[in-house]
Amino acid sequence: MLLMKRPGRSQRTVLVEESPLRLVDPRTKLAIALCASLAVMLPLERMLAFMAFYAVVLLWARLLPEAARQVWRLKWVLTILFILDWLLVDLNLAIVVSLRLILLAGVFTLFFATTTASELGLALESLRVPYRYAFSLSLAFQSLGLLEDEWGTIREAQRARGVFSVESGIRKLLKSVRDLIAFTVPAVVTTTKRAWSMTEAAYARGFDSPHRKPYRQLSFCWYDWVLIAVTAAVAVLMFWS
Repeated sequence: MLLMKRPGRSQRTVLVEESPLRLVDPRTKLAIALCASLAVMLPLERMLAFMAFYAVVLLWARLLPEAARQVWRLKWVLTILFILDWLLVDLNLAIVVSLRLILLAGVFTLFFATTTASELGLALESLRVPYRYAFSLSLAFQSLGLLEDEWGTIREAQRARGVFSVESGIRKLLKSVRDLIAFTVPAVVTTTKRAWSMTEAAYARGFDSPHRKPYRQLSFCWYDWVLIAVTAAVAVLMFWS
């Protein structure tokens, strides 16, 4: 019996083709994402100001709905961490940790919703990262979707066998956690084996040769320099003002 996935159930990051950042050099987007991720070290007031500015950037880049979807995927993680930090430490820490996770979800969206795995590999190669590591990182990025597909397939198969039963109350929560662990372990193992096989096949074909040339050369345009200048200015304003 073949298990067909229902449309719209995939939770992977969607490539937003209409975003103006799709035309931007991936090295520029990588620099923006790295600088934005440093904002998690800011004090609470400055981090809130930066998040407001970053939300405007995501709105301009047409990525705000995708960023909201990524944050929604973390709802249970955010809830559990918030409650634990509040009960074990204090409310301020719970708020700061939650805001940091939300910000990192937005940073994740800015880069990975506008960049393909091959573009990530090109960016890393142009930054003089050895091809073996650049290829492995781009393959890991590509394997995220494979992991989600494998996890979904295992979950649907278990549901078809009646293993994933619906309960209520605290039993439902405990059983959901147990089932998620049981589904995740074989999905990770299968995806890791598949990614390792793809890596070995690429190395066997000489993809890591020092004389290998990338299929496309990257070059900065005027809007790349504008974005880099704005990113540097915001970083200076946030960290040294």
